[in-house]
Amino acid sequence: MVGTQVISTGAPCHPGILVVILLMLSVTVQPVIAGQTMETLSSIKLPEPRTDHGTSVEQALRLRRSVRSFSARPLQLAEAAQLLWSAQGITHRDGLRTTPSAGALYPLEIYLVAGNVNDLPVGLWHYLPDDHRLERLADTDIRTPLAHAALDQAWIREAAAVVVIAAVYERTSRKYGERAIRYVHIEAGHAAENLFLQAVSLDLKTVIVGAFRDDELRNTLQLPEDHAPLILMPVGR
Repeated sequence: MVGTQVISTGAPCHPGILVVILLMLSVTVQPVIAGQTMETLSSIKLPEPRTDHGTSVEQALRLRRSVRSFSARPLQLAEAAQLLWSAQGITHRDGLRTTPSAGALYPLEIYLVAGNVNDLPVGLWHYLPDDHRLERLADTDIRTPLAHAALDQAWIREAAAVVVIAAVYERTSRKYGERAIRYVHIEAGHAAENLFLQAVSLDLKTVIVGAFRDDELRNTLQLPEDHAPLILMPVGR
């Protein structure tokens, strides 16, 4: 409509200028048409993971340390995507993932509490490995109540983001019975160490947190009843 007004005034309009105006309008209007702005995003496709970073496994192992102090600097979306992929990303056309899983049943669910991540609105996000995508579950910054549920460990509130590893035991127990608990916990450990080493490779800091009030944490995260929270990993610089 703006293009029509420019022409109807009788003022000269160079074709190239009109093209630029139309392109600008398409960029501006598109999020409104789709019903998705940065503040109302319901899901987001993540940047593709890198598999050729310069840090060797040996270097990452040597440098890995638990850190409980973070600066106010934000994470980049690509960094958050890489961390999530390291914990549960797809690495094979048959759906196999970065972590070994008993029977390839993959009982783990990964959540991201985003507080200070560039190009990602604050809130609670659920990682979908098959599409390497995040779906938004809540649009408020829950780092403070999350820290409270974790026995008031301040570094959870100060981190740019917190990765939550939860488990659905039934996925594994249907096949392995009581041994499923052991297998699920082994897998959670694999996922956490993968994320730890990936953080080192990205020059980021993290720590494993296992001290929290389970019911309060589940309520804070609004987890389904069959999702058991196992590990929190605050991440920052």
